[in-house]
Amino acid sequence: MNNNIHNGRGRTVSVAFMMLAVLFVVCLIASNLYETKLFTVLGITLTGGVIIFPVSYIINDCLVEVYGYRKARLVIWMGFFMNFFVVLTAQLVRLLPEASYWDGGEHFDYIFSLAPRVTIASMIAFVSGSTVNAFIMSKMKISSNGRNFSLRAIVSTIGGESVDSLVFFPIAFWGIPVEEMFKLMITQIVLKTLYEVIILPLTNLIVVQLKKYEGDDAMDLNISYNPFKIRDI
Repeated sequence: MNNNIHNGRGRTVSVAFMMLAVLFVVCLIASNLYETKLFTVLGITLTGGVIIFPVSYIINDCLVEVYGYRKARLVIWMGFFMNFFVVLTAQLVRLLPEASYWDGGEHFDYIFSLAPRVTIASMIAFVSGSTVNAFIMSKMKISSNGRNFSLRAIVSTIGGESVDSLVFFPIAFWGIPVEEMFKLMITQIVLKTLYEVIILPLTNLIVVQLKKYEGDDAMDLNISYNPFKIRDI
């Protein structure tokens, strides 16, 4: 069976890669929608996005480990543009006149009326954090000669989530006390990293199976880490 899909330019992507890329984008868009849900655990208030957003970092680790930094970079930017597309079209839908018998307008607006500053902060933070995560994962793989995947996954997540928080919170919540902002950032980094640690056995299993399926184990030697060099795949 041919497990590759041709893109018309003599290049191919595997079915597994395509499925991971789709799941990555879905997790990103879904996490942004879930942000409107607030819940409390052990006295800590969190947003619903914390349930699924870390999955995007786990997929990012799998992409870099199996396919390399360049393909992970492509998927990151694809996620960025698809999220932008959803945000833009949602605002257009909000402008449409409501049917006289429909009473869901207030609820629809509550979910999709994202503040421009929060939206911009979220998108910049996502690209920055995900790119740093992929960069650390790639560089550590080279320095360790492909060993210690679990350690690399945890360290790259800490780096990526730290950058994500450092970018997002100052932009989105500028004006709140610095102490409160610092607490929010630390809480997000710790919880999302803990998420990664808990699910590591599954992540390891997925990586092992992907390498068997693809018959490959990418090592990013002599490549450009320019985050904007999307065409280089």
